[in-house]
Amino acid sequence: MSIILPSILLTVVVGMAIAAQTLFAGVLGHRVGVMESVFIIHLGGLVAAGAYLLVLGGGNLGAWKAAPWYVLLFGGLLGVVIVGGYAFVIPRIGLAPAITVAVASQLIFSSLLSHYGVFGAIQQPLTMSRIAGIFVLLLGTWLIVR
Repeated sequence: MSIILPSILLTVVVGMAIAAQTLFAGVLGHRVGVMESVFIIHLGGLVAAGAYLLVLGGGNLGAWKAAPWYVLLFGGLLGVVIVGGYAFVIPRIGLAPAITVAVASQLIFSSLLSHYGVFGAIQQPLTMSRIAGIFVLLLGTWLIVR
């Protein structure tokens, strides 16, 4: 069996989880505050990941020293920006517009990161078809958010 179909199905689950977590961050941020929401959500993630690693006997956690410094420094910080940003904007503009703008931004920025191959991204040139796709993406984003 090819790895592509299970990978696509897992990606669908990930997308659904992002939508649900985003909504939860917005609800929690509206009720307890943005930074409080960030703390609670990350604490829940810490407990879940910690329990999983405990079952695995630590897994490969000791290999953290081989990771690039910027991944260690900014990985958690970006998580705070993501969850905090969603917690702030969801009660103000709604779930679908927030996720739509975020996903469009994510796709455009990842195209640039891939084009230049920075931060370990596999280099994929920004072709005319990809640029056309970005314009279609921007049009779709505008249609959803307006």
